[in-house]
Amino acid sequence: MTTGFVDEPRLAGLMVREITRRTAARLRSALARPLSLAWNAPQLPAAPLSDLRLGDASVARGFYVGHVWLGGYLVELNGRSPFSLRDEARPWRAELHAFGWLRHFTRAGDALSAEHVRALVGDWLRLKRRQRTGLAYEHEVAARRVISWIAHAPTILSGADAAFVDRFARGLSAEVRQLRRMAPSAPNGTPRLRLRMALCAAALAEPRPGAALKLQAKLLGEELDRQIHPDGGHLSRNPAAVSSILADLVPLCQLFAERGQAVPRPVFGAVDRMLPALRFFRHGDGALALFNGAGVPDHHLAAALLRHDETLGEPISQMRQSGYHRLAAGLTVVLADTGAPPAPDVSSDAHAGTLAFEFSAGGRRFVVNCGAPVKLDAGWRRLSRTTAAHSTLTLNDQSSSRFSRSEAVDRFLGGPLLPGPTRVPVNREETREGQLLTAAHDGYRQAFGFVHERQLFVSRDGRRIEGVDRLFQAAGRCHRMASEEPMGTLRFHLHPDVRVEEAGEGLRLVHGEEIWWFFSDGEAQLEESIFFADAAGPRRTQQIVLPLDCLDRTDLNWRFERQG
Repeated sequence: MTTGFVDEPRLAGLMVREITRRTAARLRSALARPLSLAWNAPQLPAAPLSDLRLGDASVARGFYVGHVWLGGYLVELNGRSPFSLRDEARPWRAELHAFGWLRHFTRAGDALSAEHVRALVGDWLRLKRRQRTGLAYEHEVAARRVISWIAHAPTILSGADAAFVDRFARGLSAEVRQLRRMAPSAPNGTPRLRLRMALCAAALAEPRPGAALKLQAKLLGEELDRQIHPDGGHLSRNPAAVSSILADLVPLCQLFAERGQAVPRPVFGAVDRMLPALRFFRHGDGALALFNGAGVPDHHLAAALLRHDETLGEPISQMRQSGYHRLAAGLTVVLADTGAPPAPDVSSDAHAGTLAFEFSAGGRRFVVNCGAPVKLDAGWRRLSRTTAAHSTLTLNDQSSSRFSRSEAVDRFLGGPLLPGPTRVPVNREETREGQLLTAAHDGYRQAFGFVHERQLFVSRDGRRIEGVDRLFQAAGRCHRMASEEPMGTLRFHLHPDVRVEEAGEGLRLVHGEEIWWFFSDGEAQLEESIFFADAAGPRRTQQIVLPLDCLDRTDLNWRFERQG
């Protein structure tokens, strides 16, 4: 199988950098290992972090009976320790070793749950380092484990004897030392940021925070300044990354206050920017827009986070650095991706959805993107990232951004997105009639010689959404492919709860009490689609499809109108 390096030299550069990073990490770990044998006085957390993610006592009971649901996978333990398993799905093992599931035992809150969780943590502590899977020491997994142990130490130690308390303290201290060694080699993006948050939490939870806290707070602040845009978005452009980072950052700010420490300005500033960004991405039903890796919504977490948003005003209308726009009027919300793809080294979850949009009305989502799947199956994951899985235009069923052609490269690099669009000019106008957004991207210019432009208009009363999709021949000329199908395809993926039927010259869309009509100057067709962002797994749904033969015409007009 081709590696794709001939077609995409940037992959070679990414490979070289990743090999260098991993080699340096192994060398640093090998040189530092003798030092880890030195005795350090173990310390228990003097104060726990709060955990804003909602626990589910039934998941804790599942551990007890041997049915463990993690990362979208159900595994039968059959009397085995979960930490002895090596062949289970990678997402399941990653969630297991990250220990985020401790919140379910804390939620259960009874003596039996505390005893069981202590036995599970004890199983992990008894393993020698070489007996633990390498996945357990990937940067983000290891960082999340430290955060979870600090947050749920009261549950772990409830009813514990002195020997276990000492063993846990030593284990936690060893994990923190390991994180310090790993820090210089952490990959860009959320793994590096999560590691910095974990080290800051560990320093803050010490009985007497001192110089270590000052250093770790400084390093965390520098990383936040680098990764969080002025508009509050994360450099990965993933809306879900905003809530995920805030879920650890807000409790960290609370812990600063509890320990009588001033919250560092960069940390406070990041939270202050990100909370309005989280509000920006929310639809009326509380779900986040499904762009660039966002998947199943965590309504409880979003609500818990937004209780800390002191602005409490209307969401901002645009995120200039992150590349998103929000058009809202009445009870109608339109969210559009108007940014270039993120840098390849932070794009492992990014989607090829430039100029895609979603819309909701009356707290009901109508047009969506397919979203990221819960179960990170390689096939579903790649399909969910294609342009065809988004509510926008595709040419010849190709994506506007590209992916590696090699599964081996994807496994090694995490599946980077290779940017197609390099320029995404945007113009927004407020008119007497409503809001008009015009954006374009050049992702199809190299392959087909076309630039895609999209106009979105939302009327002042929010009862009408109008759109125009155009193709401009920027270079060369459009060649008809061997297939007789039209080159262009405009898709509007519908939420699974939307009922749609052909009625006269349009399509009637019903979701609860909301009824909307769709009209276009092209021949609209209804086809099957898949909605990935559901906790139960992929769901069947439908999509409105408009063909566009760029030899016959170069634009399509369409509109959604609210009934009544």
